[in-house]
Amino acid sequence: MPTQIHPPLSPEKFVDPAHTATGEPRAVVDFRGFETLWFNTGSLCNIECANCYIESSPTADHLVYLTLDDVLPFLDELHEPIEIGLTGGEPFLNPHCLAICEASLERGHSLLILTNAMRPMMRPRVQAGLLELQARFPGKMTVRVSLDHHSAPGHDAERGAGAFARALPGLDWLSEHGFTTHIAGRAAFADGEVQARAGYGALIAERGWDIDASDPAALMLFPEMDARLDVPEITTACWDILSIDPGTMMCASSRMVVRRKGAGAPVALACTLLWDDPQFEMGRTLAESTRPVALNHPHCARFCVLGGASCSA
Repeated sequence: MPTQIHPPLSPEKFVDPAHTATGEPRAVVDFRGFETLWFNTGSLCNIECANCYIESSPTADHLVYLTLDDVLPFLDELHEPIEIGLTGGEPFLNPHCLAICEASLERGHSLLILTNAMRPMMRPRVQAGLLELQARFPGKMTVRVSLDHHSAPGHDAERGAGAFARALPGLDWLSEHGFTTHIAGRAAFADGEVQARAGYGALIAERGWDIDASDPAALMLFPEMDARLDVPEITTACWDILSIDPGTMMCASSRMVVRRKGAGAPVALACTLLWDDPQFEMGRTLAESTRPVALNHPHCARFCVLGGASCSA
């Protein structure tokens, strides 16, 4: 991994939701309608990564498993088909995952599942369930596999020794059975995007996967998220300066549902990234969650505005 070159974040930044540290009006994103609804199935994961933004691990239960009963009221609020995303942790550890998938697909939504494609996905019960859903709802499901680098040393530096070798059979299985499969990599490696896509392309060709490494949706290279490092705050003037439409931000069209350990009910958050900051907890229903979002967090600037990234397909 490359050496961090950014100075530490100033403690004066990202404090006031209305104004930046220099007193300028902070950028705010209005909600424009649901395109994606994320369900965080729980923070437990079969591995522990070096830089996991949601702090998942085999013992991390700060976000508990969502059940089908938790999910159904939120699905009931959606009146037209959208994209439903499942993230974690590792979604296939959640014993309710396949039921949540089925309920989403039965209502006409498309489905995006984020996974590391390792042992939890490869269990016979999960494989059989995925194959059944694929047969019943052809073309409605995408599986995005986290493969941080196209080499074993790069990927294993983030996810632990042997993780690359354990992920490849899962990707092979998805390809062999005709699943629409995407890859999520990390842009932090020093080889740059052109070289990274070439490296992934060579791996894809070698393994025979049906994935287009030149397609930014099929191979997403996400910027790193380290809230300790300096990044500019986003003001209302930045939209014009950067020629960015605020409607392209994730929080303009998506929310994420989580259930915190010990909480009486699930809640909707502003986006997939800001799980641990109370100011981005939007309400217990989707209707409550659609108020504007002030971009008062380093991730808003680094990942979304300046990084141009989105978790949706």
